[in-house]
Amino acid sequence: MLLKSIKLVNFRQFMNEEIAFASGENGKNVTIILGENGTGKTTFAQAFFWCLYGDTEFSDKMILNRLIANRLLTGQSAKVVVELQLLHGENAYTLTREQTYTKDVAGNIKGANTVFDIMRRDRSGNTTMIKPTLREAEVNSILPKELSKYFFFDGERIERMSKDISTHKKATDFADAVRSLLGLKGMEKAIQHLNPGSKFSVIGQYEASYDSSSNARIAELTKTIEECNAKIDKLNARIEELDRQMELAQIRKAQKTEELKQYEDGEKWQSEKEKLEKEIAAAQRARSSMVKAICSDFTGNIGSFLSVWMTQKAMRMLQDCDFTGKDIPHMHGDTIEYLLKQRVCICGTHLTEGSMPYEKVKSLIEFLPPKSLSSNISDFKKAAVRRVSGAQQTDLLEQVGERLSVISQQEDEITNLTVELHSVEQKLSGDDVRAKVRAINAEVQRCDKVLRDSQHERDRCISDRGDASGRKERADTRRGELALLDESNKKTEIYKAYAERVYKELVEFYKKSEDDVRMKLQDTINEIFRQIYEGGLALTIDDKYHISVYADEYHGNVETSTAQSISVIFAFITGIIKMARDNRNATNEDDKLLSSEPYPLVMDAPLSAFDKRRIKTVCTALPEVAEQVVIFIKDTDGDLAEEHMGDRIGSRHRFEKLNEFETKLV
Repeated sequence: MLLKSIKLVNFRQFMNEEIAFASGENGKNVTIILGENGTGKTTFAQAFFWCLYGDTEFSDKMILNRLIANRLLTGQSAKVVVELQLLHGENAYTLTREQTYTKDVAGNIKGANTVFDIMRRDRSGNTTMIKPTLREAEVNSILPKELSKYFFFDGERIERMSKDISTHKKATDFADAVRSLLGLKGMEKAIQHLNPGSKFSVIGQYEASYDSSSNARIAELTKTIEECNAKIDKLNARIEELDRQMELAQIRKAQKTEELKQYEDGEKWQSEKEKLEKEIAAAQRARSSMVKAICSDFTGNIGSFLSVWMTQKAMRMLQDCDFTGKDIPHMHGDTIEYLLKQRVCICGTHLTEGSMPYEKVKSLIEFLPPKSLSSNISDFKKAAVRRVSGAQQTDLLEQVGERLSVISQQEDEITNLTVELHSVEQKLSGDDVRAKVRAINAEVQRCDKVLRDSQHERDRCISDRGDASGRKERADTRRGELALLDESNKKTEIYKAYAERVYKELVEFYKKSEDDVRMKLQDTINEIFRQIYEGGLALTIDDKYHISVYADEYHGNVETSTAQSISVIFAFITGIIKMARDNRNATNEDDKLLSSEPYPLVMDAPLSAFDKRRIKTVCTALPEVAEQVVIFIKDTDGDLAEEHMGDRIGSRHRFEKLNEFETKLV
């Protein structure tokens, strides 16, 4: 498949734009479309996919241009059209997909189902419109959708593919891609057409056509063979399923084992974390105890402390006062109260309330029985001496001060330990590494169990398959002997024998062809990989199409960087294309592998993961190995691409963004 042109009408921001692709004439096989981010490179690239398969990766599924949509009146319609012209085999194709959008009475714009047309023109100029029921099959014959990702891709998709390769995921997809693109799929279909394990195959039909009317034993043997075939098919399917389980478990185990390496120092840091947490907890408990001690000191001693302090202060005050001789002998306080009540002193002085004589007489009460002031002071002094001398001599303020000093030190210790803990937690990402390690080890153990159980079951299946095959072979031999005694069955036996021989030859040839293809692909990929990514690395492809990267002087598998992994994908895709191209151009039949078609490389921003040096090597390699290259690229990378592919560029375009809803090609 080689692209001739593509035309977009009202497809998102492209109202009416068309590109004619470089055809390879005079060695110019590169089409470059430049544009800054947001100008529509990805949109234009998605138009290929929409035209071929009616699907896009846009989150907004309405692909009608917004300006056109806004101009629609109620009941009016507008069409989105993408027309793709290409060459495939000896035919020229025009593929047209369109979708009509209509504005309803509620103002909503709705798209109808897409309409897809294919016109095919042969070498003689005869044109044929492919019937609607055959169009999908026709596209599938040109480029199956599952293989399109290898030829229409963007930077993000190629990164996903690189991760799949580096982690051995989707190896089956890569195997199918190789088999389909290099012609092995046709042979697979031929093998399936003859497959003795299927009752619908050629051999299966012969199995069912034996005439048992002449010999009942033939019917019994045929039934035995059918039962054995059914059992063998079931066992083969189970063995394949177990192989997939074991492969996935092995990949998972390898991933988890690799993940464990990230935690080699984890347990040491986890122990340090737990030690710091214990020290912090101990310091916090000690601080709490000290706070409780201060509270206890206050609770138990504050009354005594304040009492002694006030008593000492009272004694110092009384020490400066002399109450000697102020008591009046033999006079009672009741006497004074009587005189005040009568308003007359013993001496006859009239006692008017509030007068100085009144106050003078009244003051005598303080020095008269039942308890005189001097007697009270004397008793207080004696009691105060006993209280002070008996009180605990500890200075509460000094004691509290000492405890607060200890608390301050404890706070500093907690702060320092917490800072140290945070540092350790950063190394642990704040998680319990032991828990992670336990979880990872548990996953590894589950993988080991799957591998053990699957292997045991697989061994049993192989043993059972051997038994069934033996029974089938004995029954088939005996049936063949009996069939030769009957003319009708003799013909069936001979035809079946021919078909079985052809089947066996095809299987052997297919295996050899696939091995040859795989080894040649490995050599081709390595040749391209070394050209794209210099650095002493090489690739291997095993029989299950696992791709591994090895250093030249190191026998273990090498963990690849993003740039290396993307280089692997480039090498993988371009390797397949180069093999197909070399196969078509080979003049010696012995050098040819199997039939295959040319395919373009249509890439959206493929160089963003590379540095300038590798951009140069990629730009040099792509036009050499692919018969057609179409690159949508931003201006900054475009200058480098044009510099290194200038003599191979046959078609050059640039996006000019007029506004958010319209971009033109200039």
